[in-house]
Amino acid sequence: MIVLHWLTVLCLCCAAALILTRDEVSGRALRQWLLEGHRHFGLFVLMLFVIRVVTRIRAGKLPQPGPMSRLLHLTAVLTHIAMYALLLALPLLGWALSNAQDKPVHFFGLTLPALVGADEDLADSLQGWHVDAAWALLALVLLHVGAALWHHFVRRDGVLRSMLPARSRP
Repeated sequence: MIVLHWLTVLCLCCAAALILTRDEVSGRALRQWLLEGHRHFGLFVLMLFVIRVVTRIRAGKLPQPGPMSRLLHLTAVLTHIAMYALLLALPLLGWALSNAQDKPVHFFGLTLPALVGADEDLADSLQGWHVDAAWALLALVLLHVGAALWHHFVRRDGVLRSMLPARSRP
């Protein structure tokens, strides 16, 4: 789960960097290449989402990091559910957005099936939802990072260390 966590972080950072860079450059070919890279990393996030869910179901519930109030536990659970929902929704919204713009989605040379038909009005809506979902995920990720730092510096309970690669742990 640790490897899947950090691979997801890496793919999200790459997808964000590519799409933000695309907005700053000119040149049709370069902009298209950056968009395709963004789509590929988004599809990697979707693939990792599926692997994470299957792995979580097989592995069962993760151990609690220590005593925690019900409110904190509920907040952590709801935050994780919301992040997982967005990790599913964002790539699907992007895929549907491309289809609504009448652009096929490719993944390693394969053309993926269209989720929706070409529709300019739908594309406009999906564009807004995709961007809003990305901002929501960013907000939840910042909350998640803040919680990890709180566990590390305030609670000193080892939660952050438990999510670091094995060689970084004491």
